Amino acid sequence: MSRVLVLEDESDVRELLVLHLKREQYEVEAFEDAEEALKAFKQRAFDLLVLDWMLPKMSGLDFCKKIRTEERATLPILILTARADTMDKVVGLEIGADDYLTKPFEIREFTARVRALLRRSQPHPIDECRHGSFVLNDASKRIYYSGMELNLTPNEFKILAIMIKKPGFTFERAELIHLVQGPNVSVVDRTVDTTILGLRKKLGSASEHIQTVRGFGYRLKA
Repeated sequence: MSRVLVLEDESDVRELLVLHLKREQYEVEAFEDAEEALKAFKQRAFDLLVLDWMLPKMSGLDFCKKIRTEERATLPILILTARADTMDKVVGLEIGADDYLTKPFEIREFTARVRALLRRSQPHPIDECRHGSFVLNDASKRIYYSGMELNLTPNEFKILAIMIKKPGFTFERAELIHLVQGPNVSVVDRTVDTTILGLRKKLGSASEHIQTVRGFGYRLKA
């Protein structure tokens, strides 16, 4: 299920967008304050951002620019605005927005544009597996957390990929060795522990997602 972040300070517009996005079976988090939205963006993974241009503290355009320059995120961004001037649209698109919708708009056009943006950004959905803020892409052998790619060794990738596919399941050390290295490889349990330690370091504050089950092995928090 795709997750959408909505940043819109007009409560009636915000509620309308949330209502129709949920009807389309999307997970939605809505904000009226850009700073709060930015915190959420850094903590969780989203598939699409819907940003109002005119906001009291940080404009939707500044929000977009901040993400593109600092976070280097590639997820699609839809800008909503009452500014209909062609140059305004050009500025928005050049800064990093993927689409632009002028207020007032038909809600059917809004949902159609959302579907189109998500469809273009997810060309290989069958290759992806998601759990919380983790996104595993088997085809490219990449794992993302909160939109940022993790720089993993082959063994770190294999172990985390296995866990993402079965969150909450406890893997014994011997089982992880079997799954990663094969059934006929002699590897000590300490190798798995070292790999898990490396994973936790790379996850930083999110390392708590990998839980130790004393006497058995490890699991990814469900």
